[in-house]
Amino acid sequence: MPTPTKGARLGGSPAHESLILKNLATSLFEHGRITTTQTRAKRLQPVAERLISKAKRGDLHNIRQIAKTVHNKTPRRPDEPGDANTILHRLITEIAPAMADRQGGYTRITKVGNRKGDNAPMAVIELVLEPVSPKQAVVREAEKAAKKSAPKAAAVEAPVEAPADEAVTEVAAEESAKQD
Repeated sequence: MPTPTKGARLGGSPAHESLILKNLATSLFEHGRITTTQTRAKRLQPVAERLISKAKRGDLHNIRQIAKTVHNKTPRRPDEPGDANTILHRLITEIAPAMADRQGGYTRITKVGNRKGDNAPMAVIELVLEPVSPKQAVVREAEKAAKKSAPKAAAVEAPVEAPADEAVTEVAAEESAKQD
């Protein structure tokens, strides 16, 4: 008999935990945001982000891997009938292209307080569909470059300051000699 993995699982058995995560991922892609417990949201986030990364690649192998996880059902919206509007199709044709410029961080978890019945901490997990502005990306890259160069610049500036002080005192001495 194989030894089970350590730590608590959602729903008890490993099979039930994976089923819960598959259902949560399907609901997330169907509705765009779901309210669940913080623990489930934290466990769902890496699963959903991996699925979106696979959908962005878009080749047949990755689509089949996504199909193993996402339940391919039609949405519950009456205005979108037909098989072309399944959750899998929506993930590949709508969600993945919206995330094309984003390198990661496809989902966002927001804590919303505790549930009334059992006081369980709740959270909203949602897809981040806002486009990445190029200005933010440039600012972040500049901040990273400044952080990397700051220790190097401080080390380079320290020896340069001492000769600069001597040069200033020499210039001041020459000026005072000219005035006499």
